[in-house]
Amino acid sequence: MSAYDIMDSMVESYSKNANHNMRRPVVKEEIVDFMRTRQAQNTGFLKELEEFAHQENIPVIPHETVAYFRLLMQTLQPKRILEIGTAIGFSALLMADNSPHSKITTIDRNKEMIGFAKENFAKYDQRQQIELLEGEAMDILPTLPDNTYDFVFMDSAKSKYIVFLPEVLKKVKVGGLIILDDIFQGGDVAKDIKDVRRGQRTIYKGLQRLFDATLDNPDVTASLVSMSDGLLMLRKNVENVDLKHIEI
Repeated sequence: MSAYDIMDSMVESYSKNANHNMRRPVVKEEIVDFMRTRQAQNTGFLKELEEFAHQENIPVIPHETVAYFRLLMQTLQPKRILEIGTAIGFSALLMADNSPHSKITTIDRNKEMIGFAKENFAKYDQRQQIELLEGEAMDILPTLPDNTYDFVFMDSAKSKYIVFLPEVLKKVKVGGLIILDDIFQGGDVAKDIKDVRRGQRTIYKGLQRLFDATLDNPDVTASLVSMSDGLLMLRKNVENVDLKHIEI
């Protein structure tokens, strides 16, 4: 039985626990629509996967981020890429398609999404660029080689970004780029915590610690990008980045 044969139950289970803040874009709706419709559209298998994800309510990067990643990959051509949060494999395949000499390591713990990703990689990773590691990121990250990756994409549990970041920074080369997705929390990050719904406060606290650790830290160059639900971009400036003043 293929992964798609059991799609309905898998999607229902995953969607129940998905972070829905990404569906509340902080950019004006008409501008979001403009970015999603006027920029070059996906074709072939990437279009198929993008449409499948939208139809089944599976969170994947929105099209404005797709266009941005397409530009980044074609320009940077990173040799080694690390991704935390595979989902159905869409973003890993997008990066592979636009940076054909990259080797990509992607990590996920969700068995349902891993099933989709394995099938998609078997079909579409023709150059065998992608390695999928199954399990908890905090268990896997210490086993990866230090000072190896040129580019990291983090698209997983938002409250865990600050937990993952110290280990991720060890794995990135000096001058390497880290992108963290969906960091505006649907606009909640700009509020006082008392105005944030109780169920969202763990994410809020984790993101605030992330901002405290990075936005004014000379060991990294940080930029917030108001695209979809926000990107945080970090350049690693020194070999040993100091985050010790932040309680993890």
